[in-house]
Amino acid sequence: MTLPFRDINVQAASDAYIFASPSSPNAPALTVDRPTGDVRLSDASLLANKRVSRVSSIAGILGIVKLRLDKYVVVVTKAQPVGRLRGHMVYRVVGTEFLPLRERQVHDADEDRFLGLLRGFVRSGPMHFSYSVDLTNSFQRQAQHDPASPLWQRADDRFFWNRFVQSDLIDLRTRGGRGLPAPQPAVDPYILPVVFGTLEIRPTAFKGTPMTVALISRRSRHRGGTRYFTRGLDDEGHAANYNETEQVVVLGDGGGGVSGFAGGGGDAMQSGARRGDGREVQVLSYVQTRGSVPAFWAEVNNLKYTPKVQIRSVEAALPAARAHFDEQIRIYGDNYLVNLVNQKGREMRVKQAYEDVVQALVSAPQERTHADQRTDEKFHTIEAGASGSRYDRLHYVYFDFHAETKGLQMHRAQLLIDRMRPALAAQQYFRAVDMPASHLDGRLEVRSLQTSVVRTNCMDCLDRTNVVQSMLARWTLDRMLADLGLLARGATFATEDAAFELVFRNMWADNADTVAQAYSGTGAMKTDLTRLGRRTVAGALQDANVSVTRYCKNNFFDGPRQDAFDLFLGAYQPAASASLVFADRRPVLIQSIPYVAAFSLFVVLVGLLTPRAPGGAVWPLRVFLLAFTAAALWSLLFILNNGMLYVNWPKLNPRPWATEGYHETINKVRKDRLLGPLVARHERGLSTARYINAEEGKKRIE
Repeated sequence: MTLPFRDINVQAASDAYIFASPSSPNAPALTVDRPTGDVRLSDASLLANKRVSRVSSIAGILGIVKLRLDKYVVVVTKAQPVGRLRGHMVYRVVGTEFLPLRERQVHDADEDRFLGLLRGFVRSGPMHFSYSVDLTNSFQRQAQHDPASPLWQRADDRFFWNRFVQSDLIDLRTRGGRGLPAPQPAVDPYILPVVFGTLEIRPTAFKGTPMTVALISRRSRHRGGTRYFTRGLDDEGHAANYNETEQVVVLGDGGGGVSGFAGGGGDAMQSGARRGDGREVQVLSYVQTRGSVPAFWAEVNNLKYTPKVQIRSVEAALPAARAHFDEQIRIYGDNYLVNLVNQKGREMRVKQAYEDVVQALVSAPQERTHADQRTDEKFHTIEAGASGSRYDRLHYVYFDFHAETKGLQMHRAQLLIDRMRPALAAQQYFRAVDMPASHLDGRLEVRSLQTSVVRTNCMDCLDRTNVVQSMLARWTLDRMLADLGLLARGATFATEDAAFELVFRNMWADNADTVAQAYSGTGAMKTDLTRLGRRTVAGALQDANVSVTRYCKNNFFDGPRQDAFDLFLGAYQPAASASLVFADRRPVLIQSIPYVAAFSLFVVLVGLLTPRAPGGAVWPLRVFLLAFTAAALWSLLFILNNGMLYVNWPKLNPRPWATEGYHETINKVRKDRLLGPLVARHERGLSTARYINAEEGKKRIE
């Protein structure tokens, strides 16, 4: 088995960066030539006497990224141990450095902006890795892979978060490079797969029985982005905010603390960890997925609290939906599609689009609706009435979450679990053992497999989804503990062990916050239910605060965040010829209106709070304040009425609806009696070339 190097030294020379492992002196060194960026393997002994300016130790190579003017090697300078998973140490990336290939004498505004976006993205992103265990795959998929293959080759492409920035190394490994025409297996130890999302490992005990409980949420690298700028499916069938969440229980591993197994060459870790007393290690895991409604839809920011929903025809989305569910069925088997969006208001069209997609895919669709005094559509299910297509393994379940839990009655969400009980019982969960005398050399001996998956969504795949996923995980964990003989049938761990219950609640609440932070820029809502088991007034007030914060971030700060996603994941690749890509291309008059509003409000506040001199005239001051109050109100109304012009849109891959909405709004402004002539004069003589970047982005997406 080839595992990534645990220790790498970087030698910075004038003509190259040289990466070598001091614990593997016979292994070839990885050399990145400066300033060309060519990657090759060299004999480490021949480079020993090379003159270098700096030598530093790193935890791994995150990747190589090419920007407008230069390439940069992104290295992990600091990694924090998170815990041990089946004996393998897991780390969180906490420190990185960008090593430039060129020594720039003059700073370029766009290059600096690109670097700033990437540095902020890498610094804030929850990225995790391990030198010895495949974090991109669930334990069930790991059991089906060849443990002798390199770690990166076993990685699930969906969750290999740094796959794009590792392209140079992977190309050298698979195709060779300059002077090395054949594949280069010696590159394998330098390729370090990283996952993005939640990874919590808690050594704990249930009723005195030691165990390790872990929660892993892997975010897909496909269609990555922010809340309002990334919705639905892309043409390849990748869903926005797609996460696979795995709940793991490990017995007999001696705990999952951060002590031990943190260093060394890694060979001892290839078989996992076993108890010194010879007892078997048991691994149990349960997998769920979440993802945006599988259709072509978007929500258009316009500074309104509830953005306008746009939905393309279901017929146009069917090829992408087929690709999405082909992958879901191939990987997970039967799919139970739990839809939690509202059946009324603006979300109703999204719900209908989902149901139209499912009806178009399954054979002879049969619909059933269950109503009660609370709602006309408590449950709505769609099942195949015949067996003629692989899509007949889709089982649609709509649950009116809002109507059922109205008035802080979150306990009524349990109705969904009760409804799905037969399906949950049939789907099982993954269970395997690692026997001390196993001839499989570390491969788990499988005792049972999970045969289906629950795919949950709401509008954002955040708050409602978090609640339901934690309830499904709770139901399954009760079943696991009962099957292990640690819990009586029909009992719950919540009533049997309060300390274990607290661990479970906090892990799932932390998971909700992490997934929400990555997509919306804030923590999750309804976490009081997850942490405390009930809806509280304090929790409702906190949700109001989160809601307002999301509004501000999603309208005024998410453009750069989306640009950072696109840069790191390869959705946008800077060209040397492109310049001023971040320039504000709105008319100066349009740009100035927020400043007019701010200045007018400032003057009004100063006028109201400044004491009036004795004997001073009153009317001139009142007229003065009225004039600036009118200017402030007019400016604010203009901004709200033309919100498309003031949303902080992504600059690198402009959304088609943003480009269209911009032109529609600017045409409306030209008809304004006050500003219209001024804006038209400002635009006179300018061609549509000023919007060429937006138009190119639109064509790319279409």
